[in-house]
Amino acid sequence: MPDVPPPPPASNTKVLIAGAGVAGLTLAILLDKAGIAYEIFERQEHIKPQGSAAALGFNIMPLMEQLGLLDELKSISKVVDGTTLYKEDMEVIREIRLRDNRALTGYDTLVTSRPEFHALLTSRVSKDKIHMNKHIVGFTQDIDSVTISCADGTIYTGDILVGADGAYSSVRKILYRQMKDEGILPASDEVELLSHYLSILGTTRPLDPKNYEGLEDDDSHSDAVIGNERGLSWRYFTIPHNRVCWRIDVQAKDMDPALYENWLNAEYNVFDVTQLPEEWKHHKLPIMGELKDLFDSSPKESISKVVLEDRVYETWKHGRTVLIGDAAHKVADRDIRKKENWMDGKFNGRAMNAILDGVVLANLLYEMSTPSQKNINKALDEFYTERFPSVTKELNATQQMLTVLAGKTWLDSAARFVLLKLVPKYFKEKSQEYTLQYRPQALFLPSIESRGSVPNTPQRPSRKYTALQKNQAAATAAAAAVTAAAAAGIAASEVNSDSSIS
Repeated sequence: MPDVPPPPPASNTKVLIAGAGVAGLTLAILLDKAGIAYEIFERQEHIKPQGSAAALGFNIMPLMEQLGLLDELKSISKVVDGTTLYKEDMEVIREIRLRDNRALTGYDTLVTSRPEFHALLTSRVSKDKIHMNKHIVGFTQDIDSVTISCADGTIYTGDILVGADGAYSSVRKILYRQMKDEGILPASDEVELLSHYLSILGTTRPLDPKNYEGLEDDDSHSDAVIGNERGLSWRYFTIPHNRVCWRIDVQAKDMDPALYENWLNAEYNVFDVTQLPEEWKHHKLPIMGELKDLFDSSPKESISKVVLEDRVYETWKHGRTVLIGDAAHKVADRDIRKKENWMDGKFNGRAMNAILDGVVLANLLYEMSTPSQKNINKALDEFYTERFPSVTKELNATQQMLTVLAGKTWLDSAARFVLLKLVPKYFKEKSQEYTLQYRPQALFLPSIESRGSVPNTPQRPSRKYTALQKNQAAATAAAAAVTAAAAAGIAASEVNSDSSIS
């Protein structure tokens, strides 16, 4: 981490952030570094220790280094050296090695538990900036400000409202309702979020290494299994302290309707694994044991259910409001389905996209001279222009690869064989070129030099930060000149004094 200069001059912009998840916390940390005032409003009364793995690739590592988080992130993570795709009978479909990414980008792919990663981000945000139990039920915006109303009757006013409150975002629902009343909401965004798949996730307590192969290895064992039952798959990562992050994914359209309805109506983010079909519990794991072993070893309160679909909304912004993370796009981090994950270790799932949204938006807000509606419009337009194509491209690739990686027909099998076995390494590497280069950094912090053989995508320098550096350099030079002059004056005085004595 390079030496950090004095903080930039305080901005006259105030940002209201809905949601204390990865997206909201990352943005908050960046705004703090940029000297921009903010407050976070989280609907939950307490943060629950739920979720499974957070696999974090090279795209965000320069930013983590800039923020001084990389060393601590490494201390709670394992390196993902490779990943293996299996059939249910444990026949290997494909082994993917990721060590080349270290040479290409300078960074490893790391995996930790989502609660631990969330705790790391939370530790960098002042407690008085996070307001818990603040469910946003309405907001108004005009040419001068935006004002939110919470369920407890409290009201807050700022210059920009950022909806970082998840796939079922309250901010998005309110914004879309207002835009529909104005007749400006695209028809595609009027469709409600419908579940395309369900995921059950958890993290075990420390396990006995004698019962699981490779549990104590320095690198993470990252394996995925495509089940014989259509639409069913499961995977896991081994993480520090002999624990395993696991998940089961199932296509909603392939489920028994009665079971699907039961899961859909269950309390969001809480799941009782006794509801799972008995035969699922006895599916084998490549590291030995069965899925049931992972269920039984995981604290019940930490097991969660996610009912979502792949979805990128067209509308991310209007007036003084902008959506980021899952509120704007939900590209499933169902790693079994993603070409990028298996071919280059990108792991650009929910957490990664949320972080990338945060740094791009923070850079643009930092550059604003004033929070006028004109400046906000320009910043949000540029944010959408950079992030929307990237997320859309990822969604399309995910959907196109679904049948190739998980399909059951002979045609699916043939396509999978060609893609995973026969495609020359050269063409795979060429297809990765953009992904490898895209490693955005905060433009208001000292930059991290490109590492590896593939340079970072060039970013447009910040005019404000460049001016700040020049002013700091000039001030440092002036202070040095004063010090030198004072030293010269003292020396001359001493010479004169010696002459008079003689």
